Amino acid sequence: MDVSPEPSWSGSHRPREFLYWRNRDRPWARALRSGLRALLGFDPAPPDELVRTLAAMYYDADPLAEAFVDEVYLAQSSARGRELLDRALAVGIDAMDDAPESLRLLFRDIERAPEWLDAEQVELGARVFRRYGTTVFDFAGAITLAGYSESSVAKPLVLSGGYVGQSTKRRFLETAAFWIAVSEPGGLLPGAPGRASALRVRIMHVFVRRRLLAHPEWDLEAWGVPISQADALLTLMGGSFAPGVALHALGFRTSRREIEALMHYWRYVGHLMGVRPRWYPETLREAVQLSYVTAVKGAGRAGEDGRRLCQSYVAAFEPEPTPSLAEKVRRVLEHRLHRATTRLFLPPWLYARNGLPPAGLWTLYPLLVFPPLFALETARRRSPRLEALVDRVARAQRRRWLLRHLGTERAEYRPSERLTR
Repeated sequence: MDVSPEPSWSGSHRPREFLYWRNRDRPWARALRSGLRALLGFDPAPPDELVRTLAAMYYDADPLAEAFVDEVYLAQSSARGRELLDRALAVGIDAMDDAPESLRLLFRDIERAPEWLDAEQVELGARVFRRYGTTVFDFAGAITLAGYSESSVAKPLVLSGGYVGQSTKRRFLETAAFWIAVSEPGGLLPGAPGRASALRVRIMHVFVRRRLLAHPEWDLEAWGVPISQADALLTLMGGSFAPGVALHALGFRTSRREIEALMHYWRYVGHLMGVRPRWYPETLREAVQLSYVTAVKGAGRAGEDGRRLCQSYVAAFEPEPTPSLAEKVRRVLEHRLHRATTRLFLPPWLYARNGLPPAGLWTLYPLLVFPPLFALETARRRSPRLEALVDRVARAQRRRWLLRHLGTERAEYRPSERLTR
């Protein structure tokens, strides 16, 4: 294996905890690279220039949305910011006489379709995501725990209180409500709920970023900016490439074309949310290369903060008491399957290191669900009618799941007004 020396740049060009060039010569990284090359038939390590680009993206944020937050949310009040944003979403920016220029520029930006956009790919990707039903919620939650080992991911959540303690489940349910809204048919069109949710989450992220950059604990040189374009890119891959590949283990038969459509769909969701990375994978090969860099570059220094986030996530889904025996059985079963999914998709060493409870024999549940799901997926691929039925059933399942957990409450996507420490 040819290994080029680590590039020489100033510290401002990459976070101190981006350790790709230090780690790639370690035995485990060499073994990972060799194994992937033997399995896939190509080198998973991308050119160094691309890795440098990815590292620099930890200092990229969202200037357009930040201008609006600075001008209104921070200079005036959060209430004024929300009022202007909600009105713009309801009546359109052109109908507002009092809209600040920063808000007008923001809306003009999202109303202009990017050159790379393929509407058919977006629709296919959304349909594939819906097909996973609530399974993808548990999966996404599980793989997110791996990211909690990194300070750039864990610190924003811990400092803002977003996924710690009692707020954990509420925040996760709001995230699930967002996933549902953006993936419903037509959910990303102008005026649709998904498009509105994407913009609200975008503003929330900017608000949190501004607050954390001023926090004495935030280490800009070590972690980059909070909620950076780099970490946002990895989140988009966690909703597209990762489930497209990994959920084959449960019996889903997502094709290469469908996975690439998933990636395109989430790219557009990200675009509306202000995620404009300097580089975005368009093929499975490029997605594998990004995954390899992600696996190798980590510092794993989040420590107790990351451990606390993982434990809060698992504890948040303990079944709540209910007088109904049928509902109690349902909640216990759902909780066990949730824990089993976490155990299945979170690397064993991370599961153990974070002190997560054992899943017991529930870990074997893929052996039970794989045969019927694989059979259904096989039939679906051959029958457009069955595919349409699967889509309707999955959408209904997601709505019932959210109603059962969130009730009639609305997902508000509001940042904490005060940081937790």
